Amino acid sequence: MKQLLLVRHGKSDWANQHISDFERPLNPRGLRNAPEMARRILDRNEIPELIISSPALRAITTARHFAQVWNKPAEQISQEKAIYEANVKTLLHIVNKIDNKYQRVALFGHNPGFTDLANYLSDADIYNIPTCGTVWIEFPFDDWQQVSHHTGSLLKFDYPKSASDD
Repeated sequence: MKQLLLVRHGKSDWANQHISDFERPLNPRGLRNAPEMARRILDRNEIPELIISSPALRAITTARHFAQVWNKPAEQISQEKAIYEANVKTLLHIVNKIDNKYQRVALFGHNPGFTDLANYLSDADIYNIPTCGTVWIEFPFDDWQQVSHHTGSLLKFDYPKSASDD
């Protein structure tokens, strides 16, 4: 069995319009939500063995917050530039290249690609993965290369319940 955790980056800060999209940081809500969501996974004892993240600032910062809660060194986060602005085909290629020694893997990245990937790979019918939302998908085989259209089952879809608008 393989398990894939998709994590959309935390809420980003749009205050500085002169920053490129790639360099956009997390806002205060994003900084609060990331450790909260990581703790939910820690509490279920479902920590991924491998973390792969988009190098965009808001995604890698989210991944670092998760890694800290999971007691994993930030240096163990693998950065994959192809995740940034990726479509389903590109994301699937990244998943299919994962080393089979890993059973549970987390990808940190962006919409619309992540929502599209969740729906493509599984029986999910997710309209939108909110910021810092998580999607767990399980696959009934031991080879990441077998991951393809509708081969997975949605295990859990979770997201912050924050009502604040900061």
